[in-house]
Amino acid sequence: MRTPAIFICGLVLAPCGLILDLTSTVAPSWRTIHNIPGVSTDEVLQQGLWDICKTFTSSRDIQCNQQDTQYFSNQIIKIAQGLMLASLILNVIAIGVASLGVRCWTDTPNWTIAGIGGILIFISGVLAIIPVAWYTHIMTSISSPSTDIQVGYCLVLGFIGGILEVIGGLVMSIGLCRSCSDQYRGNRTRTDVLKSTRDPSPLRRVPAPSVSSGASSVPYYNSKDTNVDFPRAKRQPDSRPVNTAYTTRAYDSDL
Repeated sequence: MRTPAIFICGLVLAPCGLILDLTSTVAPSWRTIHNIPGVSTDEVLQQGLWDICKTFTSSRDIQCNQQDTQYFSNQIIKIAQGLMLASLILNVIAIGVASLGVRCWTDTPNWTIAGIGGILIFISGVLAIIPVAWYTHIMTSISSPSTDIQVGYCLVLGFIGGILEVIGGLVMSIGLCRSCSDQYRGNRTRTDVLKSTRDPSPLRRVPAPSVSSGASSVPYYNSKDTNVDFPRAKRQPDSRPVNTAYTTRAYDSDL
């Protein structure tokens, strides 16, 4: 049996969202800070959830593991770290559950297990969107050495990854509706069968025609006695000539 399209869509979008969320979590570019006072004008500070890197627009030099205790002490950073890790772990578990439900190696998929996997994928997407949206909303209010703050590419990847997971989870959740409808249909059919066997409807009796010894149940019409309301055609006499010589002549075989 071919795998349903909703399961193929979910199993494609969920890993894509996982990769994007993983990149967003690990990469140190949730926001970029430009025009920092007291340093060179080409220096750009990239801040993420786990690391801070210093880059230069005039060269490709990158200096990571920058210390900023005030930045990492913000409440949003701790919450975002926990939610992004929870989203990644839950997404991995959800993909495994959904794969067991799809069961491409069998004839029919397990709609219930695949639907549960879709719900877990949907939750993992929501867990990824919450910290990304929250961080974007309060990005300018987080402690920063400069007021020239721009959105980093990690926020964009986090948004896209979370949306892909939400869409994939919603699509796969349709399997639960299919499972519930099949179960309801099966229970209804079973109930109808039990009801028909327990309370059979009485058979309808059809009166049989009475047969007497002297008369038949089928009426018989005598052509001589039956009066018809239309004139009958008269039978024409046979006018064909009769060969009398042929009929009266004797042959040897007759002797």
